[in-house]
Amino acid sequence: MTRNAALSRRTWLDRLWISIPREGQAAQLVRERSRSLDELLFAQWHLGRDILLAWCPDDAAIHLVVAPHYRIAEAVAGRQDPIAEALGNGAANAVERILAGRKRTDLERLHTVARLFDVTPVRLDLPFRPGVDLDLDIIEALICRYGISLVNDRAVALFDAVGFSLVSPFEQVTQLNSLSYSVNAAYAKLLEKNIDIKFARSTTGDGYYIWNRVSTIRANLDLYHFMHLVMADNAIARGKSNGRTVPFLRTCFHVGSHYEFFQAEGLNPTTFSFIVGDVTIVLARMIACALPGQVLIGDFQAPMFDPDSARTRRVDAVDFIRRAGETISNLQGVTLSGDEVVSIRCYLTGPRYGDGSYGIARYRVHDKHGHAHQVYNAKVNIYRRNAPPIFLGLQHQDLDAFRERHAEEILHFTADDRRLDAPPASVRS
Repeated sequence: MTRNAALSRRTWLDRLWISIPREGQAAQLVRERSRSLDELLFAQWHLGRDILLAWCPDDAAIHLVVAPHYRIAEAVAGRQDPIAEALGNGAANAVERILAGRKRTDLERLHTVARLFDVTPVRLDLPFRPGVDLDLDIIEALICRYGISLVNDRAVALFDAVGFSLVSPFEQVTQLNSLSYSVNAAYAKLLEKNIDIKFARSTTGDGYYIWNRVSTIRANLDLYHFMHLVMADNAIARGKSNGRTVPFLRTCFHVGSHYEFFQAEGLNPTTFSFIVGDVTIVLARMIACALPGQVLIGDFQAPMFDPDSARTRRVDAVDFIRRAGETISNLQGVTLSGDEVVSIRCYLTGPRYGDGSYGIARYRVHDKHGHAHQVYNAKVNIYRRNAPPIFLGLQHQDLDAFRERHAEEILHFTADDRRLDAPPASVRS
């Protein structure tokens, strides 16, 4: 192994040790055992040719299922057989269940997984006992870095710089740097409120996908509020900037499935993960339809785990925004450009009626391939103590150009229906 390869993986391990608790274990021993295991896993990875799919602990050893990446596609395309049926309804479903779940399993299932991919399990002897001398969650995290994970329902935000291809290369650099700063500044603001979002990002070339590594309803709401702070910092920066050094954003938010993986970079997996799947595809189609300055929310319905009640329930986009309105008060008191935030309103737009009832508008947009996607237009109003308010997104009455291209449907709500935190009639933004 080269010196550079060791240093690259050490950077990954440093990040891992920070993110995973090590209760009852000396930090130095955790580092030594993690590093020795990572060396063995790296050897099985074969510079990205092979994927680590499943593992189970043994006494001073672990058993692994390691398969060439093309075997995954072959298994999906293969015929249904008893092995696939034992894992799910057909080979494709079986592979999805393997990628979506934890990599750790029992020995019997591990052999079943190995037969599905037509490989022989590998035994790695270790200088320590898994689960005793090194936490199983640390082993799981190390193995996931050399595999592919399917996340069925995760919130992802997409920030896109309007007219990015029309500015000079130097201006492109400054715009991306400005957006990156806004992301970091928003993260710092959340930490001030003791909201530790474990966010990750992946560039699109002219913007970023942002997601939370934690998949609970609380984590998804935190990501939505994180999106608000990024947009607010960007809006303040645009108001102070000259020229085209700060991007004018359009933003989308959706919940859906995706694959997460670490690409090979030189001789090592990258430190940062990448995502691709239904949620990123839909977000890309949504952003292509969005107007400059617009905020679109996908019409999702997804299971979300609530750690407070220890239950999982399906949450749709309208209910999610209602919950966001209830929890956004957590951001009150943060400072934006030196001014304290006193209140924030977030809502989906639509008409207001004289009897106190209201509607929210849902739009059917069509992408370049002719596929339809349903979206909502969102607004965020941030009020500061000694500074003008920050209005993010477009009003319902400003969407004439959007309506010309996309069919509008009004969902009606009565005055006492609290599924949606409707904007007050006095708000003119």
